[in-house]
Parts: sequence; C-alpha cells; structure tokens
Amino acid sequence: MNSGKYALVALGLAGILFGLSGCGSSEQEELQEWMTQQRNATKPRIDPLPEPTKFSPQPYGQEGSIEPFSNQKLTQALKRDSNQATANAALIAPELTRRKEPLEAYPLDAIVMVGSLIKVGQPVALVRVDNLVYQARVGNYLGQNYGRIIKVTETDLALREIVQDAAGEWIERTATLQLLEGSK
Repeated sequence: MNSGKYALVALGLAGILFGLSGCGSSEQEELQEWMTQQRNATKPRIDPLPEPTKFSPQPYGQEGSIEPFSNQKLTQALKRDSNQATANAALIAPELTRRKEPLEAYPLDAIVMVGSLIKVGQPVALVRVDNLVYQARVGNYLGQNYGRIIKVTETDLALREIVQDAAGEWIERTATLQLLEGSK
C-alpha cells in the first residue's frame, strides 16, 4: 500500500510539473511570435550611394613661365632680398653711427613724463628716470629703441622708434609717453 501512495503522489507531482511547464512555454511562444511579427513589419531604409564625381584633368598652362627651381628664379629672389636689406640698412645706419644720449640707456617704460614747459618759445617735456628729472626737446633721443622725439605737448610726447619686426626687418613705429597725473 505504501508503494501505491508513493506512486499516486509521484503521478500527482508529474501532472503539476507538466501543467506548469505548459504555462511557461506558451508565454515564451507568444514572445517569439511577437518578435517575429515586429521583425517582419520593420523594413530597413538604406539610402543609395551618390554617383561619384567624374574626374576631369586640367592641362598644365605654365610651360612658358620660369621653372620654380631654376637659377633664374633664385637670382630674382636674391636680388629682391638684397634691395630690401639695403632699404632696411639705410633706416638703421644713421642710428648706429651717432653718439648716444643719456636717456637712451633706459627702457621706455622706466621713463615717466612729469611735466612740460615752454623754454625759448619751444615746448620742453620734463621726464623722470631714477629720481632725476631731465629736459627733453623735439629731436632728442630716449628709450632703447632709437626713439627720437617728434612732438611735445602739455600732456604727452610722441617719438619715432626703429624696431625689428617678427621677420627681422627694421621698421619705424610711433610711441607716446603721457603725463603722469598726480606725480610727487
């Protein structure tokens, strides 16, 4: 009898497991069917590739001009550079041969304009360097860039400097020194 009970219990358990397995597989089958429907309903959209542009070669039209690596081209470039160097040398040469003035020993940012006055009908700027006051007139030099004073007014003085640009060429530029308000 005991074996009949065990057989009946085993048969009942097998029925329950079979019933549960049937529930699980039906949900999975539904999911598989839905995925298949979605895959079939979705159509990928692929744009066609554009046609490649046609290459059309251009004829070389510089046969009659100077060859870029010829001696003639090099001679022209050297002549142009020497003319430019001569012009630059003419700009700086007079500055190198003249006697330096005392205010040329100081950089322009160390020089301060503290006042101005009229002396013998000519404007004179009063500039201070190292706690000493100097008189500067039109034509005097100051600063380390060959700065020559070209104009003096009550409130500022203008100078023409000769400096080197990024290419190493000598060029002229203007600079101004303005009156320091409230100086002691």
